[in-house]
Amino acid sequence: MWEYITQPWPWYVAGPLIALIMALLLLSGRRFGVSSNFTTICTIAGAGKASDYFNIDWKANKWNLVFILGTIIGGFIAHYAMMPDPSVKLAAGTVEALKEMNFESPGADFEPARIFTMKAFSDWRAMLILIVGGFLVGFGARYADGCTSGHAISGLCNLQFPSLITVVGFFIGGLTMVWIILPALFNN
Repeated sequence: MWEYITQPWPWYVAGPLIALIMALLLLSGRRFGVSSNFTTICTIAGAGKASDYFNIDWKANKWNLVFILGTIIGGFIAHYAMMPDPSVKLAAGTVEALKEMNFESPGADFEPARIFTMKAFSDWRAMLILIVGGFLVGFGARYADGCTSGHAISGLCNLQFPSLITVVGFFIGGLTMVWIILPALFNN
């Protein structure tokens, strides 16, 4: 049983669970999205004094804050208690391509040390990715009126055409990053 818990759930278990949760949210008149929590947190912190955008009833979104708290706690438990082997099985070609870009141990863990450790502060390319990427994610989530989870899960299940366009844009951006920008920045 423990082995089943420490492995990713198969699509035929996870998919229906996501569909069930989305159906319950839809029936209760709620929309799912992670980025909306930033608006709620800024409202709680008093950002409504600086911008009318943050003048919302944050108490109506308490359930989503609980979801985020559960996500953080669940991620912590999964990482520290349920991952006997943190390595990622990558294709041999992917490992070679990452080694050519000077990544030290591709597949050894989920985040490349070159970008997601303190080393990033001494590598201008890693800092460029983190700063520009963070800005683009924040700006994009606000401009698109939602994040990847909100559009890809809630928006698509509600058959919203703007969400379809947004999700296509996410994929184009992700492919551009992986196939063009990342190799251009890290190939020495």
